[in-house]
Amino acid sequence: MKEAEPLKIEVGSAGAVSALLTRPQHARAGFVFAHGAGAGMTHAFMAAVASGLAERGIATLRYQFPYMEKGSKRPDPPGIAHAAVRAAVAAAAQYYPGLPLVAGGKSFGARMTSQAQAKAPLDGVQGLAFFGFPLHPAGKPSSERADHLAGVKVPMLFLQGTGDKLAGLDLLKPVIKKLGARATLHLIEGADHSFHVPARSGRKDSDVMTEMLDTFVAWCDTINSK
Repeated sequence: MKEAEPLKIEVGSAGAVSALLTRPQHARAGFVFAHGAGAGMTHAFMAAVASGLAERGIATLRYQFPYMEKGSKRPDPPGIAHAAVRAAVAAAAQYYPGLPLVAGGKSFGARMTSQAQAKAPLDGVQGLAFFGFPLHPAGKPSSERADHLAGVKVPMLFLQGTGDKLAGLDLLKPVIKKLGARATLHLIEGADHSFHVPARSGRKDSDVMTEMLDTFVAWCDTINSK
């Protein structure tokens, strides 16, 4: 597989952001992948997802939110974050013409992508995939952050650790149930918000990554065959 290809994406008045394109030969779908609040697109988790999906025939476009591009620790306000999501989806459509697209991200990136989709459908996007949807801040259980998901009309995949302190299962499961057939929840036993598992579980983080990527690809193939 070729190295990830660096790109620049224009995000209106917020300026240009960096992106990385991972293109396997004979890709059958593309994933527009947004990072979490505290680490950018080159974080080891992001790179592992992109590499693992490429091995499974899925192309990936990772990108920076404007605040991360500028080296700030304060996440962008929603309007700017949503504009970045839309610009990245448009770039993916340009670089992956004809490929069905899935958009989503890790934590903050997942939430900003779903908010953008709920406000106005992302062109060409057939589904959303979330690696650790941040339902609420740690220690402040609530499900208000999921209210906008009612406005998302494409299939959604939630990959969630059972030990995730930002998504209590007693709150998350009713959210998924309310969304009905368009939402799929896959629980990773023992994993936290970063998808780390304790040594006593007998599993390694690499086992968790394999489980998540296999689940993602199977779900992706299902929605793209409809």
